[in-house]
Amino acid sequence: MSRAAVLGSPVGHSRSPDLHRAAYAALGLDGWTYDAIETTADELPARVGGAGSDWVGFSVTMPCKLAALAFADVRTARTELIGSANTLVRTPDGWRADCTDVDGVTGALAEAGLPAGAAQAVIVGAGGTALPALAALAEVGVHDVAVVARDEGRARGVLELAQRLDVRARVVDFGDDDAVRAACTDGDVTISTVPAPGAATIADALAASKRVVDVIYDPWPTPLAQAVESAGGVVVGGIVMLLNQAYSQVEQFTGLTAPRSAMAAAVGVTL
Repeated sequence: MSRAAVLGSPVGHSRSPDLHRAAYAALGLDGWTYDAIETTADELPARVGGAGSDWVGFSVTMPCKLAALAFADVRTARTELIGSANTLVRTPDGWRADCTDVDGVTGALAEAGLPAGAAQAVIVGAGGTALPALAALAEVGVHDVAVVARDEGRARGVLELAQRLDVRARVVDFGDDDAVRAACTDGDVTISTVPAPGAATIADALAASKRVVDVIYDPWPTPLAQAVESAGGVVVGGIVMLLNQAYSQVEQFTGLTAPRSAMAAAVGVTL
């Protein structure tokens, strides 16, 4: 038997078990299991460190991503760059940390129809999810980003990562609707990384965007998604991000190509 799980707190709402179980079934991996285990950041080292040889990997959600990075024996380059991990994979060299959240965002950007040569973007929020969002934008060639945040102090981590990625980044005041609207009008895509109630307070300004990726997937649609659609824009929800980051996790856990159609069907998405 081979075992995997998602670790986080709270974790009961996670759709990762649906995705991974569907993948293992489609791949014919009889005896593979995947569970959701309530785990805090302080509990993660003991949880993973005490995992027997039948454990192949862990998906990691909040608030455990920094703890996962610190615990890992090996780290991918992008994980070290971003400073957090959502994936732990058992390897001959120990537990390897990766950040497939980047793959999640790049997949969502493709779904949103981000054109080749896109130059400008807006990231709403400056928390942990904003970092892989910025890395994904840099990966697809976007190097001019407006960060909508309460102040520069809160955006410091994003601004520092932007320097390392050679991305021009500036802060736009979250409370200045006119400035937010102008940034969204000029940008090729907006990525909202904040909870639905927070984005709802500036949804009208954000709806000036041509296309929006909203990291939230439950409940859906969010007020932001509704505002964007009403304004004629394209909106992609967090379930697409979740799918794309899970494809990479399944491949790292199993060594096999992810069965994308089966995984998408498990969460009601048609490819």
